[in-house]
Amino acid sequence: MVSMVRTPERRVAVFGAGYIGLVTGACFAELGHRVVVRDIDPEKVALLRSGEVPIYEPGLGDMIARNKERLTFTLDLEETLDGAEIAYVCVDTPPSASGDADLSRLWSVVRSLEGAAHLKAVVVKSTVPVGTGARVRAALDEAGLSHVGYAANPEFTAEGRAVDDFLHPDRVVIGAEDDATARLIEELHAGVDGPVVVMDVRSAEMVKLASNALLATKISFINEIATLCEKTGADVEEVAKAVGLDHRLGPHFLRPGIGWGGSCFPKDSEALRQLASNTGYHLQLLSAVIEVNNLQKRRAIQTLKEALGTLTGMRVALLGLTFKPGTDDMREAPSTVLAARLLAEGAEVRCWDPMARPPAAEPWSSTTRHETPELAVEGADAAILVTEWPQLKEADWAHAAAVMRRPVLFDGRNLLDPAAMRALGFTYMSVGRP
Repeated sequence: MVSMVRTPERRVAVFGAGYIGLVTGACFAELGHRVVVRDIDPEKVALLRSGEVPIYEPGLGDMIARNKERLTFTLDLEETLDGAEIAYVCVDTPPSASGDADLSRLWSVVRSLEGAAHLKAVVVKSTVPVGTGARVRAALDEAGLSHVGYAANPEFTAEGRAVDDFLHPDRVVIGAEDDATARLIEELHAGVDGPVVVMDVRSAEMVKLASNALLATKISFINEIATLCEKTGADVEEVAKAVGLDHRLGPHFLRPGIGWGGSCFPKDSEALRQLASNTGYHLQLLSAVIEVNNLQKRRAIQTLKEALGTLTGMRVALLGLTFKPGTDDMREAPSTVLAARLLAEGAEVRCWDPMARPPAAEPWSSTTRHETPELAVEGADAAILVTEWPQLKEADWAHAAAVMRRPVLFDGRNLLDPAAMRALGFTYMSVGRP
C-alpha cells in the first residue's frame, strides 16, 4: 500500500490496457481516483472484467482486485469519457516501416475525444517523437477543445517492478503548456513518493528517449569492455565492480551479457536515432550502441560454434526466453535471435522458461519446450543461459552435466561460478571472464 496525501478524487479515463495503461490505471485507483480503462480488444477486456490480468507483473493483479470499486474496464467510448476530467493516452507506438514511431493508435484516441468538452486535460503517457505534443495540441484546438489542457507525462517503469516504480519513482516528469495543467497532473499524483519535475512539453518528450538511450549505452559499453577483457585476460566482473563504485558512474546497468531487449530499449533507441535522422543529424554514438547490441547475440552463437566445431546436427538448449527475469515479455528478447541463428546453422533447439509464452510462429514453431531446465538439457550438446532466472542459479547442474551428451555451457548472463561449473565437468564459457 502507498501512503496517501488525500486530494479531491478525480475521474480519469485511460486509453490502452497494455503494460503502461494497466499499471497507470491501477495505480491511480490506488491513489484514490476513479478510473475507467478502455481497450479495443474484447478478449482482453473480458479477461480483466473477470478478474484475470493478461500480463505478468508482480503486485498488479492484487492492486486491481483491491481497487475494483474504483477501477472499470470497458470497450465503450462513451462509458470511458462519461464524467472524465483527465484523459490519459497509454497506447503503444511501435516502429513503422520507415523506422518512425507508428502513432496511428494515438491519433485514433485523439480523434475520439472530439465533443468531450468536459475534459480538463489530455495527457500522453505513450512514448512519442519530440514534437508530437504540438501536433496533438493543434488537433485538439481544431476539434473545439482549445480550453482543454495538454501535458506529456512519460513513464519510467521497468517491467517486473512497474507498480513500485510508479508509486516510488525517481521522478515524475510533467511537460505542460500552462501552469494550471501542470498543477492538475501534479495533484493527480499526490501520494506518489517521488519528486515532480515540471518542464515544457518537448523537453518531457525527449527525457524518456534520452533516459533509455543512456541506459542502453551503459549496457553496450560494458559489453564492449567484456570483449576486450576476453582478449586481454582481464575479468569484466571485477572491472565493472570497481568502475561502479565511482559515485559519478554508479553500478547500475554495468552488467555484461548477451545484450538488451524488451519493449523499450530497442524501440526507443531506434526511435531516437530516427528522430535525429529526420532532422538531418546522425547520432553516431547511439548507432554504435545499437550495433554492439546486435552483434552481442551473434557473438554468443559464434563462441558456441567454435567450442563445438559445428552447430549442424547439434542439440542446443536455450535456458530462459524472456528478455529479463520477472516478466513474461518476449518482445525483442535476445532468445529470438539466438533461436533463429541456431536453426539457421542446422541445430535442434530445445527451450525452457518459467513464464514465457512465445508466439506460435518461427523460430519458436521449430523448437521444443520443456518443463524444467534439467529436461531441456537432457541429451543436449550444449546450452545457452539466456535469462538470469533464479531457478537457473539453483538448478541441479551436476545432474545436468551427467545427462547432457556434451556438457558445454555458454553463460550469457554470468550467473554461475566458473570454477564450480568446470569442477562439475562443464566446458564453461561466459561474457568477459577469463
